[in-house]
Amino acid sequence: MTKASAGQTLHQRILSDIEGRIVSGEWPPGHRLPFEVDLAAHYDCSRMTVNKVMGQLVTAGLIERRKKSGSFVRQPQIQSAVLEIHDIRAEVESLGLVYGFKVLERVSRAAKRDDRASLDVAIGETLLGIVCIHFAGRREFCIEQRLISVAAVPKAAEADFTEIAPGPWLLGHVPWSTAEHRISAETPSKEIARLLGISERQACLVVERRTWSNSGAVTYVRFTYPGNAHALVARFSPSSD
Repeated sequence: MTKASAGQTLHQRILSDIEGRIVSGEWPPGHRLPFEVDLAAHYDCSRMTVNKVMGQLVTAGLIERRKKSGSFVRQPQIQSAVLEIHDIRAEVESLGLVYGFKVLERVSRAAKRDDRASLDVAIGETLLGIVCIHFAGRREFCIEQRLISVAAVPKAAEADFTEIAPGPWLLGHVPWSTAEHRISAETPSKEIARLLGISERQACLVVERRTWSNSGAVTYVRFTYPGNAHALVARFSPSSD
């Protein structure tokens, strides 16, 4: 455990210490925290002080208490809006976790016949294929597989996407007029399971999105999330009819 920082109370130090271990991924989801009596002994403080800290961590959604079992790091439960183009970075940071991403593949190629099912473009048209992995702390959050029409977004051909992920980059460069979401539950391919660090038998939540501008198709993207760590939500009102 780290030593107290200047100006921090003991309560703040304990909270910062435990929160830091969770946010950094050192204590991953499912990790059982030391019992309160052990934490009190470690920090040389009263059990009441530790209990208050644990209560704050529960309120923040970082841990959960299980009767007769102890306290465990909570599995993040993200709710994404179904009817809007969501920002993965905002999702991760809403958990109090550090966001990161890495481009695993970036390939320029001609569109094939099979691509028409994903993106409404002509065969032979130049596409940019990108595969990214997004992180929440040190843990894998989701895999992004994307096709971009270079005809619709010429600047994408020169972008390397090392500083900003493809999704927010596109939103900043191309005004979109229409989007379509398709949501399904699937078992991952061997490669996707490896990248996410999960079993090939674990169900995944897959969100596919196609986006158009007034001039035509812009991008198709497929996001794959571990199914036990993500949820989708939509708010709507009765129709005027």
